[in-house]
Amino acid sequence: MTPDVATFQAARDFLLANAEDYETAYRDFRWPDVAGFNWALDWFDGVLAAQTPDRPALWIVEEDGSEVKLTFAELAERSRRVAGWLRARGVRRGHRILLMLGNQVELWETMLAAMRLGAVVVPATTLLTPDDLRDRIDRGGVSHVVTGAPDTAKFAGLTGEWTRICVGAAEGWLTYGDAYKHEPYDGAGETATHAGDTLLLYFTSGTTDRPKLVEHTYASYPVGHLSTMYWIGLRPGDVHLNVSSPGWAKHAWSNVFAPWNAGACVLVFNYTRFSAPALLEVMRRCEVTTFCAPPTVWRMLIQEDLRSWRLSLRTAVAAGEPLNPEIIDQVREQWGLTVRDGYGQTETTAQVGNSPGQPLKPGSMGRPLPGYRIAIIDPVTGEPAEEGEVCIDLAERPLALMAGYRDDAGRTDEAMSGGHYHTGDVASRDADGYITFVGRTDDVFKASDYKISPFELESVLLEHDAVAEAAVVPAADPVRLAVPKAYVSLAAGHEATAETARSILAHSRVRLAPYKRVRRVEFGELPKTISGKIRRVELRGLEGEERRAGEFREEDFPDLTS
Repeated sequence: MTPDVATFQAARDFLLANAEDYETAYRDFRWPDVAGFNWALDWFDGVLAAQTPDRPALWIVEEDGSEVKLTFAELAERSRRVAGWLRARGVRRGHRILLMLGNQVELWETMLAAMRLGAVVVPATTLLTPDDLRDRIDRGGVSHVVTGAPDTAKFAGLTGEWTRICVGAAEGWLTYGDAYKHEPYDGAGETATHAGDTLLLYFTSGTTDRPKLVEHTYASYPVGHLSTMYWIGLRPGDVHLNVSSPGWAKHAWSNVFAPWNAGACVLVFNYTRFSAPALLEVMRRCEVTTFCAPPTVWRMLIQEDLRSWRLSLRTAVAAGEPLNPEIIDQVREQWGLTVRDGYGQTETTAQVGNSPGQPLKPGSMGRPLPGYRIAIIDPVTGEPAEEGEVCIDLAERPLALMAGYRDDAGRTDEAMSGGHYHTGDVASRDADGYITFVGRTDDVFKASDYKISPFELESVLLEHDAVAEAAVVPAADPVRLAVPKAYVSLAAGHEATAETARSILAHSRVRLAPYKRVRRVEFGELPKTISGKIRRVELRGLEGEERRAGEFREEDFPDLTS
């Protein structure tokens, strides 16, 4: 065992040993110094596959009930063959591979193979359009593309000197399946990587601007996700199910690095259309012990009678968007299990979270996780404040923080200014150190000179039976300058009528202070990024001086204003 592997394992084992002792874990954890660490070679092969060869590593369940399950040893062997084949096709250290696959074995094989070769992975969702792909190939400096046969047509009009590799068969593309006949390649001594070498280039989802290109290294994500492992509460031998699509950072968080840092099995359930009962049945049959899903999925799960599902769940978390208290209450009542919120970004690993065994404060996303020093900074004065922008103190720069925005020194300098990394999110911190999300800096607005957090209002709206999803934005008002308006996606069984609008407005009136309450409602589907995040900036752009067709206002209902 090399010194790098030993120091990584010591840091990991320390977090496992203090899984429910937050004070000790936070106070004493230090990021390991891993100058020459290659996670695929040194950890996946050298420890997981070598010491626990027969333990399940990857388990993919299809909608029709078919499945594939691979052990650590099997996946190591397959990915070594893929690495040898890719090398024979010209992939070299530092080359950039656009990886656009669904939740299929080849995705994990290619990730591991790329790391063996010292290559760079540019993850991409299968939802991308040809224009999106052109941008990623050009700005990402892509030399090789790995995708499935159904998606090769998207590349038909794209030019450039890049290797075309197809999982399946497509004219003019190399066949990925040939890799399994190739001699294994371990890369030892030939493609040594350093901690600062680029491993991942993530295009962010772009809720307000074109996607930024986030650069992570061979240390920042593989090692950095020790904080994510700790937040989730993963243990060796766990069966971990995460609801996330490939191409986004959260997939690497909970479907690659965090579970395999712990030595847990990654479980994936593939479906064409989401079904809460089908997901719950997979969780029951596969004896899932740890579960992560975005609040959108949790909102659909609590529509079911959860008591009727006897599961093996030990712990459950939510990420991607702030977790509404209504979800926590419902799951706790039916399962006796507390769903724990967590916070991070593509640019980081899990920064803040409600860690296992710790008191949870409703509405709070928890406390800083081991390895992160979080500051709440007033955006005007630049000084620490009780409420302000969530920032990371660079005096103790976490290993898990991105290297920067690739080819955009100006944006990187702006994000890292004043001795802090600036997240762009606003939150408050209480006397116990718990941090509560307020909103994006560009989502918070003023009404009658009071600052309004869309998240707080949306959480209240979601408690109404008719509301499946909600997004609150400012609407122009001649008296108050702006008032809160809710765009609402209705739950099944409810119609976009005046009576429904009145009921929602009345609910807001009872649950919120007068200056906060929602005063206008409009029904419809909410615009989202391809990663599923609500584009409030687009909704704000719809608002003008004139009343919109289909909009209901508080003054339409005299009994509410009398």
